[in-house]
Amino acid sequence: MSEFVQYLVNGLTIGAFLALIALGYSMIYGVVRLINFAHGDVFMIGAFAGYGVLTTLGVTGGMAWPAVLAAVVAGALATGLVGTGIARAAYVPLLSSPRLALLISAIGVSLALEEGVKDLTHARFKSYPGVLDGGRIFSGTVRVTWGQLALVLLSVALMAGLWLFVTRTVTGTAMRALAMDRDAARLQGINVERLILVTFFVGSVLAGAAGVMYGLYYVQISFGMGFLIGLRAFTAAVLGGIGNLPGTMVAGVCIGLVQSFAAGYVSSRWTDVIIFGLLIAVLALRPTGLFGERVVERA
Repeated sequence: MSEFVQYLVNGLTIGAFLALIALGYSMIYGVVRLINFAHGDVFMIGAFAGYGVLTTLGVTGGMAWPAVLAAVVAGALATGLVGTGIARAAYVPLLSSPRLALLISAIGVSLALEEGVKDLTHARFKSYPGVLDGGRIFSGTVRVTWGQLALVLLSVALMAGLWLFVTRTVTGTAMRALAMDRDAARLQGINVERLILVTFFVGSVLAGAAGVMYGLYYVQISFGMGFLIGLRAFTAAVLGGIGNLPGTMVAGVCIGLVQSFAAGYVSSRWTDVIIFGLLIAVLALRPTGLFGERVVERA
């Protein structure tokens, strides 16, 4: 029973990170109809930005919460700017082009970001300072730290903030209208290009914050970390139903739980086999995802 509870806690923590990244995938696909392959690399850049802030501040360990918050904010803002710049330079000029052009552009951006960070870091792993080691809520057979709780609560707060932004603001309403029909939204006076940039900014902010929290939790980061994490997050977005934000949040947590229990009870080598096998099974039975929001196809 103690093992089950520990895997449950670990899965909820991992799932919180995946849900934040998956929300960016879901938002961008809902608005632009683009599978943004560079989103996982934006997450990776957020992790390195947070690492840079912590090392610049000279944090070496201990519960340095002000420095942690500064790293999360800096990582989120840095990736927000990176995501907006990518959209403006690589995606917006291709909005009227065939979808294949956007897809190829996204792959190119992903490779450029990954190889750029690889050269800047000399392909070396970096290690976050152990700022989450101090203090435990439970110890012994079940280990739960205050740091884990803080990361999960911060993730939930970001998700709640996104939900309020999308459902309670004029910009959020315009984003939902744009996701339904781009041409009709343009006829209603919505600045489509500007709103797409806002969507990329918000999605990248969430990915950047998740990157910093991932680094704080797992400690070690590298230039290639965004690929697999991005695929898992995209799996969560698909399982939850592309464009369905609550469904994406729930699916992200579910993927985190599957990852934790699969690694604990089966083997970490089989984790991705189980996750992507689950994706295939769900899509075979329910192509619109578990929460089934249909996406209108546009020519």
